[in-house]
Amino acid sequence: MSWGLLWAGAWQGAAVAVQLLVTLSCLPSVVEAQVTGVLGDCLCDIDSIDNFNTYKIFPKIKKLQERDYFRYYKVNLKRPCPFWAEDGHCSIKDCHVEPCPESKIPVGIKAGHPNKSYRETERDLQSAVSLPKWPQRLGLCQAKMRSQEPGASSRSPTWVQGPKDPGHLLLLSQYLKVANNTKELEDCEQANKLGAINSTLSNQSKEAFIDWARYDDSQDHFCELDDERSPAAQYVDLLLNPERYTGYKGSSAWRVWNSIYEENCFKPRSVYRPLNPLAPSRGEDNGESFYTWLEGLCLEKRVFYKLISGLHASINLHLCANYLLEETWGKPSWGPNIKEFKRRFDPVETKGEGPRRLKNLYFLYLIELRALSKVAPYFERSIVDLYTGNVEEDADTKSLLLNIFQDTKSFPMHFDEKSMFAGDKKGAKSLKEEFRLHFKNISRIMDCVGCDKCRLWGKLQTQGLGTALKILFSEKEIQKLPENSPSKGFQLTRQEIVALLNAFGRLSTSIRELQNFKVLLQHSRCHCM
Repeated sequence: MSWGLLWAGAWQGAAVAVQLLVTLSCLPSVVEAQVTGVLGDCLCDIDSIDNFNTYKIFPKIKKLQERDYFRYYKVNLKRPCPFWAEDGHCSIKDCHVEPCPESKIPVGIKAGHPNKSYRETERDLQSAVSLPKWPQRLGLCQAKMRSQEPGASSRSPTWVQGPKDPGHLLLLSQYLKVANNTKELEDCEQANKLGAINSTLSNQSKEAFIDWARYDDSQDHFCELDDERSPAAQYVDLLLNPERYTGYKGSSAWRVWNSIYEENCFKPRSVYRPLNPLAPSRGEDNGESFYTWLEGLCLEKRVFYKLISGLHASINLHLCANYLLEETWGKPSWGPNIKEFKRRFDPVETKGEGPRRLKNLYFLYLIELRALSKVAPYFERSIVDLYTGNVEEDADTKSLLLNIFQDTKSFPMHFDEKSMFAGDKKGAKSLKEEFRLHFKNISRIMDCVGCDKCRLWGKLQTQGLGTALKILFSEKEIQKLPENSPSKGFQLTRQEIVALLNAFGRLSTSIRELQNFKVLLQHSRCHCM
């Protein structure tokens, strides 16, 4: 054999070896290899969720979050921490939340609109749904009109009590729409006319109101809701205050999450979470003892832990995907930080804990996806419209929302919530109440977060999950919803609606960002190609 042939063979072998090395280096990352397969406690696989989210949900939910109805969220960021003395608020500039100026809030949201929820007491109509104070508004209008009559200066204003009847909801919605495009006097005349019409409502409607007023919806709340009447509650434009890495960390942040896990996840103190710095073994068993304990719990308590872990993972993904990479001449540059992602989720760096947390993110996604599919009938009714004052956009927004609901209902592998709280009725009821109160307590802990932007998004996503749980365990009430009138058994406030869809939007974004990180990790291994 000639030397030329030998050299050719050697070079060919070397080229094959190099190609093999390149190919091996470009195999799926360790994270991608471990975050796959069927999820525990349900019959859904991760690949199906990825495809469904990428092609069905993500583009639409992102578009929905940009609509006026869903971008403005009213929140109280000044509520004191109810559990410990606060460490003081974060002074980092990126922790700051810029409230929305009054002039920027759409008139329909600012004034309130009844079709978003059916709080049945007059107090709730005026506050939780941000409804205008109907009796006072009508009284002011009549007083103003009287002041323009001859001899009015000698008369004092007369307050007229508006009708306490749920039937005035639809009439008031007409008033609000007219009010957006009329002068003040015409506005007042319209209010007077509606007041006169409302007085003719039937006794049956009045009796229904009395019945509805007895309904204590605090019993089905999984969250501590902000009082929207509080002077400290402000509207925030979520698009102008995005969730991203702020630099908030250390003992204050750790204290919040430690309190959530250690005091509210049905866990005895003798069982230590993986990577817990207080654990005597410092996680040397890779969390096996913790997961052995977790698998021994009942389904409901296991689900609870997975929901909290999934929420935590989702928030961490947002921070990794929107990280402050550099700041030049006061102009920040935000983007994905691979090093930070690996620190939080890489199987090696987290001793196997990272992939487990990411799987819990998918589990949480399934829970909220199921809730959206179950609540669709509530929004499909003609009585419900997402009112901001822009009639054309409002109709388009509702159409988009209903389209998303249709997609959620088409998903073939939903979580079966009927498997929960299905045992002995008395025991199941007690467990469900314990589940609800534990989660409600977590929503209160969100007021202990020292960074305003972290607090904003923590409160919103916690409330969104709480609303999803409320929906899942209100199936009978949702099935009995009347088509053209408020219901006494199930209502949603605008605050709950905005939190629900934005929270699910955050989960959808997290899964999308996870796909991006998988690609970035693979590219970082293949840069030599």
